[in-house]
Amino acid sequence: MGIIKFLFIAIMVLWIIRVLLRLVFPMVLKSMFGKMQQQSGYAGQQQKQQSRKPEGSISIDYVPPQPKHGNADKLGDFVEYEDVK
Repeated sequence: MGIIKFLFIAIMVLWIIRVLLRLVFPMVLKSMFGKMQQQSGYAGQQQKQQSRKPEGSISIDYVPPQPKHGNADKLGDFVEYEDVK
């Protein structure tokens, strides 16, 4: 009799937790995504305001070439080949 009572209570507790999660989890996700949207929207507005340039202006950013690291030159030559069937 004790095992049946334990199983019944365990099943009821798990069912109640499942129902509560179905109700609470979407609300938590909605609030989290809302906060993230507000933060990203605010940051995006700041970037747009700072990056405004007069129409027709050109901006060129120079990136100096990086020296090669490792043994890229020692890997060998590439040999083209054809698949023969």
